[in-house]
Amino acid sequence: MNLIFDGHNDVLLRLWRSRKDGTDPVMEFTKGTSVGHIDGPRAKAGGLAGGLCAIYIPSPHDFSLKEPDAQGHYVTPLDPPLERQWSLDIALEMASIAQRLDRAGAWRLCRSTADIRKAMAEGVFAAVLHMEGCEAIDTDLDVLETFHASGLRSLGPVWSRNNIFGHGVPFAYPMSPDTGPGLTDAGVALVKRCNELGILIDLAHITEKGFWDVAGITDQPLIASHSNVHALTPVARNLTDKQLDAIRDSRGLVGLNYAVTMLRPDARDSADTPVSAMVQHIDYLVERMGIDCVAIGSDFDGATIPADIADAAGNQKLVEALKAAGYGGEDLDKICRENWLRVLASAWHE
Repeated sequence: MNLIFDGHNDVLLRLWRSRKDGTDPVMEFTKGTSVGHIDGPRAKAGGLAGGLCAIYIPSPHDFSLKEPDAQGHYVTPLDPPLERQWSLDIALEMASIAQRLDRAGAWRLCRSTADIRKAMAEGVFAAVLHMEGCEAIDTDLDVLETFHASGLRSLGPVWSRNNIFGHGVPFAYPMSPDTGPGLTDAGVALVKRCNELGILIDLAHITEKGFWDVAGITDQPLIASHSNVHALTPVARNLTDKQLDAIRDSRGLVGLNYAVTMLRPDARDSADTPVSAMVQHIDYLVERMGIDCVAIGSDFDGATIPADIADAAGNQKLVEALKAAGYGGEDLDKICRENWLRVLASAWHE
């Protein structure tokens, strides 16, 4: 079995919601559940050895993709900006769940690639704390220091909504990622401080202008943790060839997103999407950027994924499809985990 380190999941969001409904998140993760995509038993069954686990502040109202028109096109309005204190409360609650899982031995919070490798060798899920959208962070960045001390080692300045640090892309098809402004002055300061602290910057949801703003100031490889190929699926969330070239030139990476809306040529939200579509995006990324710049960023617990994968237990179906497409040995190891460990080591100053 090829062990996988996954660049993005929303399991903390699911566990936070379960806790609100009265379920113990530690028990749900360790004993397993039929809900969502990731828990301990399903991760072990599918070789999911660890990943970046997101603190993501959900919309206070119902947020869903806009229905496509007769041509299959859609533009979902950006989610409104969020209030910071409310966001901070939720972010702390999710961080608390991550710490409880760590104390219970359900997973291990990792702060270095040595921590990740040790956890994987011992069969313990290697969790890295990520923040998807920095609504909980203040412009003075004091809260950033606190989260870093608690294990935060990766963040995306924005989700697909605007905040004090920058602008996000909408969920829209067909549409360029060049949808608005990029980083604010506060966003520039955030990137620079993350460089100093050794916190990975994730470009998965930012506008194209924001992408280039980060590229101009960061000392890290360029990372899009859960994004796909715009030339194959022209949604605003996917990456143009020019962006892929910049990621390649920085020795960064793109993590394949399992979200069907970012895999299908028609961008429809249908689980009836073949695994071959995932391989097609991998092939394109490898041809454009090289094998060292391609990885996995599933978006488990945050999106509709192909029915043939279903959940974390189905990861090896993608691995088998990649083997059938000619990937093997060291190349498959790079896609599954080694490329992530390389860029994390770089961003974390190891």
